[in-house]
Amino acid sequence: MELKDKIIAFLGDSITRGDCTTDMSCTYPELLKKSLGLKEALNYGISGTLIAPMSDNTIPGMIHRPFVNRVEAIDSNADVVVVFGGTNDFWVGDIPLGSINDTTVDTFYGAYHTLLQKLINRFYDKQIVVFTPLHRLDETVIKNGTEYTLREYVKAIKEVAEYYAIPVCDLYAISGIQPQVEVIKEKFVPDGLHPNDDGHKIIAEKLKSFFNSL
Repeated sequence: MELKDKIIAFLGDSITRGDCTTDMSCTYPELLKKSLGLKEALNYGISGTLIAPMSDNTIPGMIHRPFVNRVEAIDSNADVVVVFGGTNDFWVGDIPLGSINDTTVDTFYGAYHTLLQKLINRFYDKQIVVFTPLHRLDETVIKNGTEYTLREYVKAIKEVAEYYAIPVCDLYAISGIQPQVEVIKEKFVPDGLHPNDDGHKIIAEKLKSFFNSL
């Protein structure tokens, strides 16, 4: 896929925003802008945000700006739209995971369906791509009384994207970033979740290969 002088919009959370990098120029969107010759890398990363809405609307913070409610904010001039989220749904999300047949935002599956449908309706003649979450140090911790691990959210993302024939870059499988390995954690993801400058370089290289393969 030729991306020189194109515009990519990155819809994401704190990882896309670049938490734990030293500067915005060190984030994977900016690194891709340089390596792919993009016209613009539009960063729609907001820390703490989820794909799906929370059922408990009394919790403060950015978690009440879910991806499903932010599609209209994406620049209509984008040639490619990226969705990179799900790790916060695993960590703080309080709705069921659901199943592939769900159609409402009351489950994670349903919310992901809704998100991709909204993107397709807005960008039907553009390229939409999905990235799975990265591994995280605490990915098997059971949160909020649910029974879901991060792996199950990754599976859901891949299944829903496949339904719409949307390409998936499975960073969970190919990023090389696994913070449960001490040397990897120390060098690339010190807090166990957010990649540092070197971690973003790794992600950018994986994504460059992914985009070039489309």
